[in-house]
Amino acid sequence: MTLREVLQGIEIKNTLPEELGRKEVTGLEYDSRKVCPGYVFFAFKGHKVDGRQFAGAAVEQGAVAVVSDQPRWKDLDGLWIEVENGRVALALAARNFYRAPDRRLRITGITGTNGKTTSCYLAHSVLEAAGYMAAMIGTIEYRVGGTRREAVNTTPESLDLYRLFAELEQASGTHVTMEVSSHALALGRVYGIHFHTAVFTNLTRDHLDFHGNMENYFAAKCLLFEGQQSEPPRFAAINLDDPYGWKIRTSLQTARLSYAIDSAADVRATGIEMRREGLCFEVQYGEIRMPVRSPLVGRINVYNILAACCVGFSYELPPEVIKQGIARCESIPGRFERVDEGQPFLVVVDYAHTDDALRNVLRVARELTSGRVITVFGCGGDRDRTKRPLMGEVAGQLSHLVVLTSDNPRSEDPLAIINDAVVGLQRYETPYVTEPDREKAIQRAIREAREGDVVVLAGKGHERYQIVGDRKIPFDDREVAREVLRGFGYRRKSR
Repeated sequence: MTLREVLQGIEIKNTLPEELGRKEVTGLEYDSRKVCPGYVFFAFKGHKVDGRQFAGAAVEQGAVAVVSDQPRWKDLDGLWIEVENGRVALALAARNFYRAPDRRLRITGITGTNGKTTSCYLAHSVLEAAGYMAAMIGTIEYRVGGTRREAVNTTPESLDLYRLFAELEQASGTHVTMEVSSHALALGRVYGIHFHTAVFTNLTRDHLDFHGNMENYFAAKCLLFEGQQSEPPRFAAINLDDPYGWKIRTSLQTARLSYAIDSAADVRATGIEMRREGLCFEVQYGEIRMPVRSPLVGRINVYNILAACCVGFSYELPPEVIKQGIARCESIPGRFERVDEGQPFLVVVDYAHTDDALRNVLRVARELTSGRVITVFGCGGDRDRTKRPLMGEVAGQLSHLVVLTSDNPRSEDPLAIINDAVVGLQRYETPYVTEPDREKAIQRAIREAREGDVVVLAGKGHERYQIVGDRKIPFDDREVAREVLRGFGYRRKSR
């Protein structure tokens, strides 16, 4: 493929020399260390590093051109291609280079503040139950053609997405289910991708350090339903129990599938039974009456299951297949994940790191026990400070004991972060202790637990590290809790 073909549809500020336009392109890259002869290098100006400073190294390694939305770097005039938007250019170039696999694959995009990961796992399970070779791309992991790899971002850069799509096609795959973050939408990572089905779960306060306000945050989410230089999605599945769900506008080309528990919607859950061993309810959709059982717990997972059912309906899958896929999805890493060493109380790890997510998790914990709820949580450093007192307030309202600790403090003082959360926590008379050392905090909570209690370790979920300053320190809530339980003499009996 020639450079001119790769750049088709991209707004270029300078004139592309004819000779340069005819050069053969063997690959695309935004990491100069991975550039090979014949590649086009995309240089972005990031938060910490200006990619242009690596352009010279990329050319030395054989790059045929450098694409950037910034002025040329030093003496690279002949190879420098300036565009209006670098990330949009990368997305369109990747789509051209891989010959638009999104036109052949059926792609489901799931967006919202909470529930994206669980809904993604459930929808992926439904598609696999239907016998499809499917990929899943999300916060925890990427699954493609039977392989698994740890996720780098909730939604990868556009070039990485197209590489995954191409890999799936090579494995004779047909479907993709992916989480689509507001960052990805705002930054153009999914620009130009055609989605078969778009899902909206809910919207609550998060990422305001990036978006500035809720209006901008919501506007970013809406981009998934509008189509960014692509046709709008064929189907939109929207949660009408969330007030923002009523505000989402879709194209006349898009078939809407609303879902809800309380509101009038196309797909509804009725007769909900919530137990420790899972959920049981009936899904109603037109003439369909579909009894569903799931090992997942809590009202929030009813919504996630309904979202996955809508995905199944958008692909015209039989109810029996959808039921089977829901039942097969037994657990999601770091989402109300149990740590069991035979102790007489429940220990669960959850990724909840917003006030609404924490509220959902603690409500589930209270539904599952007549005992106490002991909550361990912290707030992330260098992130939206306004949610810290809100998280403290939720913890104080729904817990019987709170252990305030560190999450990922990053460059901030852990005690300063804790003090921000204490402001909300003190609105209730709930007993609390502060322990900046997360391992000691988990130990304190488990030491306090008695038979029938629930200990909730919130905030980090599936993460296997803690970010302190500029260091990533190995830390996994699940493994730490397991070691603490064993230290107290608990041992799960082998079967």
